[in-house]
Amino acid sequence: MNINFDYKKCLVLLTLLFPALIYSSANFAADRQEINLKVKQTLKQFKKTVGGASSFLGKAKGILVFPEVVKAGIGIGGEYGEGALQINGKNVSYYNTISASIGFQLGAQVKSIIIVFLQSDALAKFRKSDGWEVGIDGSVALIELGTGKTIDTTSHNKPIVGFVFGNKGLMYNLTLEGSKFTKIVR
Repeated sequence: MNINFDYKKCLVLLTLLFPALIYSSANFAADRQEINLKVKQTLKQFKKTVGGASSFLGKAKGILVFPEVVKAGIGIGGEYGEGALQINGKNVSYYNTISASIGFQLGAQVKSIIIVFLQSDALAKFRKSDGWEVGIDGSVALIELGTGKTIDTTSHNKPIVGFVFGNKGLMYNLTLEGSKFTKIVR
């Protein structure tokens, strides 16, 4: 059996389907109860697997949690997820994240993203924005920890700190550059 893979046709197909996938994701957005439950589970898992996480998160002015961000691509890729902004342990507003990429990529993955606002002015700027893009509207210091390491609450003096993790803990060599966070209006 001879299978010919036509890269150009796949690229055109993905280019045409990607907007439809994003549109359908937005239309079938999770309800608040579902997001609330997933945010709670994600934070619980994060605190369980990352040493010092509870103490570190306790210093946060706000925590933006995306429990499931799905990334998929064939040449052109994209990712989408929904989450909530927590202030003082309560979900106060809901957001989605979306980004696109071009380059060698094939497959899909699911990850969780936690963005921690350590300064009130950084949180206020984020909340006032119509759509906040990492690297343009604000810089996020992405934290990578090795196995068995803990978060040192005194060494992270950046206003916004981010964590990306999966089932096996924190993920390495990832970036949030170009990710856009937009408030979900229901």
